[in-house]
Amino acid sequence: MNMLALQLMRCSDFVRELDRALLLPALAIASIGLVMICSASISFADHSYGDAFFYLKRHLLFLLMGAGVAAVFLNVPSRFWFHYGVPLLVLTLLLLVAVLIPGVGRRVNGSQRWIPLGPLNLQVSEIAKFVMILFTAGYLERYQRELRENWRYFAKPIGLLGVVAVLLLLEPDFGSSVVMAATVMGMLFMGGARVWQFTLILLAGLGAMASVALLSPYRLQRLVTFLDPWADQYDSGYQLTQSLIAFGRGEWLGVGLGNSVQKLFYLPEAHTDFVFAIYAEEFGLLGVVLAIALYVLLVSRILHVARRAVAQEDWFAAYSCFGIATMLAGQAFINMGVTSGLLPTKGLTLPFISYGGSSLLMCCAMVALVLRINREMDDVPAVARQVRRDRAEM
Repeated sequence: MNMLALQLMRCSDFVRELDRALLLPALAIASIGLVMICSASISFADHSYGDAFFYLKRHLLFLLMGAGVAAVFLNVPSRFWFHYGVPLLVLTLLLLVAVLIPGVGRRVNGSQRWIPLGPLNLQVSEIAKFVMILFTAGYLERYQRELRENWRYFAKPIGLLGVVAVLLLLEPDFGSSVVMAATVMGMLFMGGARVWQFTLILLAGLGAMASVALLSPYRLQRLVTFLDPWADQYDSGYQLTQSLIAFGRGEWLGVGLGNSVQKLFYLPEAHTDFVFAIYAEEFGLLGVVLAIALYVLLVSRILHVARRAVAQEDWFAAYSCFGIATMLAGQAFINMGVTSGLLPTKGLTLPFISYGGSSLLMCCAMVALVLRINREMDDVPAVARQVRRDRAEM
């Protein structure tokens, strides 16, 4: 009993040391996600599985798994990920190839993005986005000076980014490739890439993405539908028009939790990619503003940790935090933009809110890594010594 009490005290002390200004917005967003998964999926789950709480139970399981993943990242020094960024990238590339192999990857709605692992369908693109952040952050710490002086050091991460993006497009997963490319490019720009290099690659990337979109009939149809969804509201524009109806019904204060009409088999993917539309319908503009404010608090706090890391010249930590902030903000903006008709459909989840085990696990891992980095920043001498040892070994 004494040992158990001691462990509980240590656990309590550990939790108290975490950055509450970062942890509380993440927990609040995850709580919204839990409530909305239950509300948005209840009718569909009852019709499809005979269990109204089927998706809620699975989401709770994913949250528990996410807590376990977060515990690992909280207890592992951030420099561990600096040393193992390259092996993790190699493993991720192998997974991206494996998911394309018939019989290994699982195909859903024309996309082969998942590897079945018991109760969890592993979406490799979610892992790839996080691993690319870790790899790029480690690369920038090692070659930050060379990046500014020699274009070859800029070309290497761009080449790897291109390989990962091509593998994602073969699934196909256009949305993840866009978010990942924007995040890595932003990190390289912050790392000191020259403006002309950045502009040239940016234009080339935009041209390539535009070509992919225009050469794929279904992506071109999405673009046309986005421009005027009401022109074909019963076919290609159906999902977007139903989402817009949900936003319109929400008005100022919403129709109330559980009272959404659009989730009753009108809006497809109501608990995944378009869960924010159901949230807007049930909680109205006030709820939408609250959700956006929570994301702003979360991202701004992550950037605050990045600034602390810059002050201590821990560049891996700083770039990792910047990449995570960019990834979360970009994905949230795109998902909200898609559901509100601001952007073409991309098939991206809303961090911590949309149903999806892989996305939730990686979001927990990213926030936990930032919490670990912020906690390490409090021990300035230890961090400085470790960074100096790592640089001496490079």
